[in-house]
Amino acid sequence: MQSSNPYEPTNQENRTQNENTERLHPAQKRSKSAEEIADAYASVADKLARWQRLDRLFAGRYRRRQFSDANGRVLDVACGTGQNFRYLSSSSEVVGIDISEAMLAHARTELDRLDLDGTVHQMDAQALDFDDDSFDTVISSFSTCTFPDPIAVLHEMERVCTPDGEILLLEHRHSDAAPLAWLQDWRAESHYEKNGCRLNHDPLKTVEQADLNVETTSTAFFGLISAIEITPR
Repeated sequence: MQSSNPYEPTNQENRTQNENTERLHPAQKRSKSAEEIADAYASVADKLARWQRLDRLFAGRYRRRQFSDANGRVLDVACGTGQNFRYLSSSSEVVGIDISEAMLAHARTELDRLDLDGTVHQMDAQALDFDDDSFDTVISSFSTCTFPDPIAVLHEMERVCTPDGEILLLEHRHSDAAPLAWLQDWRAESHYEKNGCRLNHDPLKTVEQADLNVETTSTAFFGLISAIEITPR
């Protein structure tokens, strides 16, 4: 029976509202599995490696600012092709992990080229194969947008970080500039289906949901870039 309350939505209105919600948040309707993410990045690993110079021009200053003081034994979660490695101290011991073996092949080459003390391993960031308190610093860049369960990954980062260590994140986010934000929303679904990356996610909200101890945050480049410093509880 249809409601007689004129302010209560009808079934048709409910369907319309649900459809509108799906259009507003298309990339959140389904989360890719870790295996699907690995497949997506295997197909673009060579391209990303060729684009390292472009990455340095765009993101290099932010990577250097966020990661140059990382010290001790450093874990790079979702290290990809090793784009963070050049910004780390040569005195650090670097361990990189990624779900994609194709990406790690380039990361190994980068370690050798930079003559850094380090290793890389294929691993699911949601279940890190390391003991508690194994690393002095945990870093990750442009990655929470891809993890099937980013909160689980953040908890794993905290678990393997020493109590007096730090977790350093560099993330892209939904822009503060309306035209850029509109473009991110418009491209969100197709970009996620192709690359497994949520263009319009909010890393600060994800960190808050994980209930982590955030020390500092900053944004740059029209609000597209977020730098987050976390200390283990």
